[in-house]
Amino acid sequence: MTEEFGREFWEERYRGHAAMGERGPSPYLVAETADLEPGTALDAGCGEGASAIWLASRGWQVTAVDIAAAALDLAREHARGTGAQVDWIQADLTTWTPPEGHFGLVCAHYVHPAGSRQALLGKLAAATAPGGTLLIVGHSAGHDASAPAVHVSPAELAAALDPARWHVCVTEPPARHASAHDGHEVPLHDVVLRARKPR
Repeated sequence: MTEEFGREFWEERYRGHAAMGERGPSPYLVAETADLEPGTALDAGCGEGASAIWLASRGWQVTAVDIAAAALDLAREHARGTGAQVDWIQADLTTWTPPEGHFGLVCAHYVHPAGSRQALLGKLAAATAPGGTLLIVGHSAGHDASAPAVHVSPAELAAALDPARWHVCVTEPPARHASAHDGHEVPLHDVVLRARKPR
């Protein structure tokens, strides 16, 4: 991954856009956690905090981590008045290590680490508790041909986990649409990994 996805890149993005990301939680998070009992959750690369706040409002004890202080400032602002209690942590996911086997749910949406993606996936897998769920969402190759560094393939995600130790499901949902900065609708092509670590 190139240096453009380091801390300064994200600080500038969040300082420059009061609402860069989606205000609601990830639709994949909503769908994939519907059958889970609330417990401890880690939102890795939480951005403006929409998913973390949504989880906390449903009884999860959430730790939310992002590299950018500007993103966490927005997240705290969004959380104010919702009653959601979230432990916000500013950290670089390439150097920060979550407690091993601690979280019943570990999720990461569109995280573009400056370091090795496989190393990050290994950390997040290790942080998932026995019986817990790992949810990773990334941009598939159909997302934006001009930015290949942000793409992840189903095979790459699946290869990060030992099938003897995980129950893995990787899907490429139909394209969804979101508003671009210029107001036009753009298709988003994603890949979703949901994996459960047996007890």
